[in-house]
Amino acid sequence: MRGFRFSSFRPQGLPSGGFEELLKLFTELLTYTSGDVEEALAWLNELDRQYNITNDDYGMGDFLEDLKDKGYLKENPRDGQFNITAKSEQAIRQSALDEIFGKLKKSGRGNHNSQQSGIGEEKNADRREYQYGDSLDQIDMTSSIHNAQINHGIDNDFLMTERDLEVEEKDYKTLTSTVLMIDISHSMILYGEDRITPAKKVAMALAELIRTKYPKDTLDIVVFGNDAWPISLKDLPYLQVGPYHTNTFAGLELATDILRRRKTHNKQIFMITDGKPTCLKENGRYYKNSMGLDRKVVNKTLNMAAQCKRLKIPITTFMIARDPYLQAFVRQFTQTNGGKAFYSSLNGLGEYIFEDYIRNRRKTFRG
Repeated sequence: MRGFRFSSFRPQGLPSGGFEELLKLFTELLTYTSGDVEEALAWLNELDRQYNITNDDYGMGDFLEDLKDKGYLKENPRDGQFNITAKSEQAIRQSALDEIFGKLKKSGRGNHNSQQSGIGEEKNADRREYQYGDSLDQIDMTSSIHNAQINHGIDNDFLMTERDLEVEEKDYKTLTSTVLMIDISHSMILYGEDRITPAKKVAMALAELIRTKYPKDTLDIVVFGNDAWPISLKDLPYLQVGPYHTNTFAGLELATDILRRRKTHNKQIFMITDGKPTCLKENGRYYKNSMGLDRKVVNKTLNMAAQCKRLKIPITTFMIARDPYLQAFVRQFTQTNGGKAFYSSLNGLGEYIFEDYIRNRRKTFRG
């Protein structure tokens, strides 16, 4: 009779021990706990208890000491509480970028070819004859030497003329200013569904993408509930929802004010929301109505969308909801602004945003 060997079951995707594997899991937990180190460590210990993610050679105590030694955690000398550092915040953003943008590259999204080319930053497959004013780094030396051999023969002394030179075209990228609006109304955690964590991941990944790949671009982040206010990059891991309604008008108004001050030609707004506008602020008082689509709130929001269109600021809305009447509102909103809308699941949210960001910022022209 054939024998069987049994071993401990390890769910697919859990780390097998070691600092880098545990750090990846720890940064993920920090996103869910809004930067609460103690809660994230408690979850990590619980995962270790259930699934044995550490081993005899590297335990949870070793991991905690490494977090401190490597500069990911700092201990408050007064109460002994741990806080994450700027290095941890950057690691969280990088983890979000790897998770979202890594999937994007695998699926081929965001690589949108253009019919035109010119002077720019990224080389493409197009070639043309050299023209006065082309930079030397655009010359394809291999093709140019090959042309010289064909035009002048290989038996003569080597000769190359201007007509032999072949130039590589490049895609031209324009600078882009983006405002990312995040809905932090209470509905983002209602009905047992966490919608704020994917929204935070997208914001952190987008910020890290711009910071590393498009450093001349700008990204501002605006959150909106009863009111709207800007937050900094370092605030993102700690972002939480509040007992708020949804003042979409205030968010758009602030986003537009920010973009007015930007000197770049291309400006855009990305808005992540899961619900309809339900709130306005008038004369220092809040006007709220969560029942259906309030005509007063909706019309003022649509007027703001039209104003953005006049300012040539397209709005791309990512609606995390499937209700037909909410989708009907988004269609009306999008038509008024002339922007775009995606009715995305939480899993696909990041891929859609990155696809749209790269497509919007990539423009080309003939030199």
